[in-house]
Amino acid sequence: MQSSQQLVNQIARLVWEKKGVDILIMDLRRLTSMTDFFVIASVDTDVQARAIVDHLKDHLRSQDVRPWHVEGSMGSNWILLDYVNVVVHLFRPQTRQFYNLERLWGDAKIIEINDDSYEG
Repeated sequence: MQSSQQLVNQIARLVWEKKGVDILIMDLRRLTSMTDFFVIASVDTDVQARAIVDHLKDHLRSQDVRPWHVEGSMGSNWILLDYVNVVVHLFRPQTRQFYNLERLWGDAKIIEINDDSYEG
């Protein structure tokens, strides 16, 4: 069984592979006991959101990792996949700006994921 740190890194990479944008890993371990990490990403279309959700589920299922809970659906502005120690938030840009989890959890350590994280 992989650690939450390994899982969050894998999830961030899978989101990046399907072109999620403005991807952040928020380390919440020192702030709350509800989860260890958030992965937050923006998506522009329902097709992109579905591609990311399917990519996550397919790759993690092969390692016997399944979401404990999923909220939102295609056509919604926010999809949440709860892997207990890692919670994935896929937002449409306006919804992300409105809820502003980055500010709400502003004391968290934040790691930005970009092309430099995985290329080169």
